[in-house]
Amino acid sequence: MSSTLFIVVVVVITALVFDFTNGFHDSSNAMATSVATGAFTPKRAVLVAAVLNVIGACLSTEVAKTISGGLFDDALIQAAPAMVFAGLAGAILWNLATWLFGLPSSSSHALFGGLIGAVVVAAGLQGVHWGTVVSKIVLPALVAPCVAGLAAAVATWIAYRVARPNDRYSQKVFRNGQRLSASLVALAHGTSDGQKTMGVITLVLVAAGYQEVGTGPQWWVIATAGLAIGLGTYSGGWRIMRTMGKGLVHIDSPQGLAAETASTVAILASSHLGFALSTTHICTGSILGSGVGRGSKVSWATFGRMGVAWLITLPAAGVVGALTSYVAVRGGTLGTLAVIVVLLAGAMAIIRQANHNRVDFSNVNDAHTVVVAKQTDPSLTRKPRTVEQVKQELAGAGSRGGDAA
Repeated sequence: MSSTLFIVVVVVITALVFDFTNGFHDSSNAMATSVATGAFTPKRAVLVAAVLNVIGACLSTEVAKTISGGLFDDALIQAAPAMVFAGLAGAILWNLATWLFGLPSSSSHALFGGLIGAVVVAAGLQGVHWGTVVSKIVLPALVAPCVAGLAAAVATWIAYRVARPNDRYSQKVFRNGQRLSASLVALAHGTSDGQKTMGVITLVLVAAGYQEVGTGPQWWVIATAGLAIGLGTYSGGWRIMRTMGKGLVHIDSPQGLAAETASTVAILASSHLGFALSTTHICTGSILGSGVGRGSKVSWATFGRMGVAWLITLPAAGVVGALTSYVAVRGGTLGTLAVIVVLLAGAMAIIRQANHNRVDFSNVNDAHTVVVAKQTDPSLTRKPRTVEQVKQELAGAGSRGGDAA
């Protein structure tokens, strides 16, 4: 196997691993509010989101074209395709780190930051098309969450003043509507985030000479990227789902419907225009807007932590991407293997730490915060339950409610 083919295989595998982490990191975008309000059970929520993410990833390739042909100089990347692998490594580590703390940061910005840092170190500032970065990434990241938040706030305000959401029939209508709107967010998430991995794989295929310049993703790239993000979504990003659904603002069905509808419109519009923006930013803005529209208490401390994560994601992932790029590009095959070892070691350490306080479908709604440090308090360290245990608990609660009546 030639060194070029080796690095292409490594990049494709690493890109699909990133796509998987993107799925479980951002699965909360579509389903956090529906799980919090009870519109979907946790397991059904991630199953629906996974299927629709796969479908959405196959519907459009505009964002993939932006990444594969607009952000970087193909000629410079052709000289050192290992930099793409280095950028992906930085993005994966950042995704896992923010997942550990339950912070809904942007997987998209982690990817772009890692790639930009890797390209700058290996090819210089001229390797990045900075105008495209500003117009397709930075500006949409600033505008889209504000627009989605404002739309969600207005829609929530109208819902609570016109539709009598506290009426039992209205609650049922809103809950059914939320199931539809959450499904549309999952579909829209696939059209946006699923394409980013397609773009990265296409970028390295073109740079290595395995695909013609100016062509879109091949069918196998579309299929594998869609499947990877779908499997990641089905694994459930429960730690981040807890923060999005419980930690930011109390959500009821009318708010969830308003937030998800606003998110869907914003994400689909950006995908159609080829904007590689963050679905996390949009969904968070919508949830915050729905809380403001109702006049609910917002946890500004939680939002502040999220805001800090948003601000540092691009530069932090860029630094990691730059370091790994230096090792991978300068060290050749041995440098690439060294980065793989570091990536695996870092991922295992993060997952081990997360297992001290596991969050899954059975306890995602039990608290508002995600605990990272190992705790001795039983209320914080209760082991996740099985599906049968959850069913028995729900049945017991129902029978107690009937007796009380």
